[in-house]
Amino acid sequence: MTYTTLLFDLDHTLFDTDASEAAAYAHTMASIGIDDPVAHFTTYDRINRGLWAGVERGELQPVQVRTRRFELLVAEVGLDADPAAMADTFVAALGAHGELYDGAETVLDQLAATASLAIITNGLSEVQRARIERVGLDRWFDAVVVSSEVGVTKPRREIFDLTFELLGDPPRDTALMVGDSLTSDIGGGVAAGVATCWYNPHGLVAGSEHRITHEIAHLADLPGLRRP
Repeated sequence: MTYTTLLFDLDHTLFDTDASEAAAYAHTMASIGIDDPVAHFTTYDRINRGLWAGVERGELQPVQVRTRRFELLVAEVGLDADPAAMADTFVAALGAHGELYDGAETVLDQLAATASLAIITNGLSEVQRARIERVGLDRWFDAVVVSSEVGVTKPRREIFDLTFELLGDPPRDTALMVGDSLTSDIGGGVAAGVATCWYNPHGLVAGSEHRITHEIAHLADLPGLRRP
């Protein structure tokens, strides 16, 4: 039996967030007079990842990450720049750069023909909505839930409950959560009582504590998955 409800993460699952972030970071650095597109990126990346981990733990809201990452970066490396202005430049550039992964459109066409699709994303509304509109994701999805708009983040069950409500409360045993994050996507899917699919293109190794129903390295493998 096939899955008739598919819940997708956006970043690093359907959308090339690494390319988007690299372009946005280079643009932001240039805006403060730094021409090296990767200047201090390692420091920024550590700070940013730490803050988003706090979002997953429920310690922060996504909107708090928006400027805080640049406040911490400016303080740590001694930049002469306004963190709020950097944040404005960065989020605008995040929405303007990046594309869907190769093959994603074909897979979504196939899945949307037989299933209801939803996006559940931990992100800033101004970034995710700009990306979704620019690449035309709306045409495939029956619901798009952005954590900063609803006040709850993955992996908490509440954001999944809200998504199911928007989809008309389909049976959870026919649903599949697809994402790259073992904590927010796989952990969230388990908390919500649905099957999970770990998108793992880099061949990482998951710990035994993660309850993964399916694992794929290519999005093209999704239409062939069957319920256990």
